[in-house]
Amino acid sequence: MVKNISIGRFFPGDSLIHKLDPRLKLYFIFMFILSIFFIKSFLVFIPLAIFLFAIIKIAKLPIMMVLKGLKGIFYIVLFTVILNIILTPGEVLFRIWIINITKEGIELSAFMSVRIILLVIGTSLLTLTTSPIVLTDALEYVMKPFEKIKFPAHSVAMMMTIALRFIPTILDEMDKITKAQTSRGADFETGSIVTRAKSLIPLLVPLFVNALKRADELAVAMEARCYRGGDGRTRMNVLKYSRTDYLVMAFITVVFALVIASRFFVNIWIFN
Repeated sequence: MVKNISIGRFFPGDSLIHKLDPRLKLYFIFMFILSIFFIKSFLVFIPLAIFLFAIIKIAKLPIMMVLKGLKGIFYIVLFTVILNIILTPGEVLFRIWIINITKEGIELSAFMSVRIILLVIGTSLLTLTTSPIVLTDALEYVMKPFEKIKFPAHSVAMMMTIALRFIPTILDEMDKITKAQTSRGADFETGSIVTRAKSLIPLLVPLFVNALKRADELAVAMEARCYRGGDGRTRMNVLKYSRTDYLVMAFITVVFALVIASRFFVNIWIFN
């Protein structure tokens, strides 16, 4: 399941989305996260989902690759559903032992599940369509104003990018270790959730050892290339907004402004 997580992975391409300024993509992510937490109606999720899948199509990303990335959040969604169904008061539909299953609980659990799914798909588009180097430059540019108060913008941007890119690396490493342990007779699939959680403990030591080894190799590679931070660093490709970037920015602003405005003008639940 871990190998299906798409966050942190880069899918090379030459689509319009890949060519957009990375700062614009950061703006998209900020507006997307902001707007998705403003939504309070299932009705608004429909055009937002269509908008996301249109971006996936334009970016020429394999749709199944994006959808498989949702397998990694299955337990998070399941936990959210159970928690909301159990704890949300309202009109009781039926009762399981001492637990009341309410209409409002089912509605809220479905609403939160859709929100999480769209949030993961939307944020994964950033790393899927942006190379690590370009993403670092964009993050550094965004944090540049804080350098006036001695904030290490370049170092923080580099650390954030490396951490983000290490997610799929660590997950791939865990998948390899799991397969190696399984071939030696380890069982990670049967038993209760607690039993399966305990069976994962032997994976942690080799996982952390390999992670530290990868980090050391990266540090050596950076030193070999005389990396000394951002002081005096120049760029071959300087970030500059194009006419297309401005048009896309205007379109994104209008779309998410309408989504945010829907909180105040739309109050329709799909179950009503």
